[in-house]
Amino acid sequence: MNKKVLITGSAGLLGSHLSKYLLAKGYSVIGIDDLSGGYEDFQPKHDSFVFYKRCLGKDEIFDIFEAHDIDCVFHFAAYAAEGLSPFIRRYNYQSNVMASIDLINECINRDIKLVFTSSMAVYGDQQVPFTEDMVPIPPDPYGIAKYAVELDILQANQQFDLQYNIIRPHNVLGPYQNIWDKYRNAIGIFIRRTLDGLPMLVYGDGKQTRAFSDIKYYMEPFEKLISSHNNETYNIGSNKHYTLTEAANLVGEVSQEHDIKYQIQYAESRHEVKHAYCDHAKAERELQFEDKTILKDLIREMFIWAINQKPREIIKMPYEVNKNMYSFWQ
Repeated sequence: MNKKVLITGSAGLLGSHLSKYLLAKGYSVIGIDDLSGGYEDFQPKHDSFVFYKRCLGKDEIFDIFEAHDIDCVFHFAAYAAEGLSPFIRRYNYQSNVMASIDLINECINRDIKLVFTSSMAVYGDQQVPFTEDMVPIPPDPYGIAKYAVELDILQANQQFDLQYNIIRPHNVLGPYQNIWDKYRNAIGIFIRRTLDGLPMLVYGDGKQTRAFSDIKYYMEPFEKLISSHNNETYNIGSNKHYTLTEAANLVGEVSQEHDIKYQIQYAESRHEVKHAYCDHAKAERELQFEDKTILKDLIREMFIWAINQKPREIIKMPYEVNKNMYSFWQ
């Protein structure tokens, strides 16, 4: 049976990788992206891939569902800039909440399973590692937006029997990541700034801890969600955590392999959770998820990919709130 999967954010990191993986497995893939944070050339070129350039929450998508007999929707499209989200509140909620509503409605009306990519950001400042049974206390508008959509999906399941999964990946890395966004994806920013001859900016004392994982280990667990493990929430990512200073130094070590000098510069602290990483026992047990990320090898792969990328414009967002804006984003 040739299943049809719709992927929003198909030009981004998760979307481009899952599209290519599913196409290689014989699925048909319908992609939606407005190309505000992803790039069309990152998407697959395949006879079974159909792309629609649409802005979710603004553009009509009813016709897409009418044209394709969709079996499952992976909703990856989002603007995942936690630290920036207090300064772009309207854009944050438009991109992360309102952009989800039409998809949820279509999945309810057509009995289509929805796999929603939430975020570790929903947990807030709690004891690490975070587990799925913790009650979310999101610390910023981005986390609030993700949790709001989670709650809406749970309500749709209770009233309309919407079949769903909620996945909470964190600090995912790999080729086809947007390294030209100055507000998100720390290691991607470290790599891009180093290649541009600029110092890596580490906010605060650099002792914040995060766990970084390789995108390729997500593909098989994601495929399992298309037709099984309904109505469950899963953390997914690496069990090994690093301080941001350690991560920056690994980027520096890789840059030296290419005879590129590096520098680390410490900037003012920003509003963020100090220690944030997850427990993945549930995904390991139920989805056979196995993360084998070796961070330095992954950085090396990304570094080589980034060296060969064409120049792209650095994204700068228009701020809605300027009060207490950090100096490094001014």
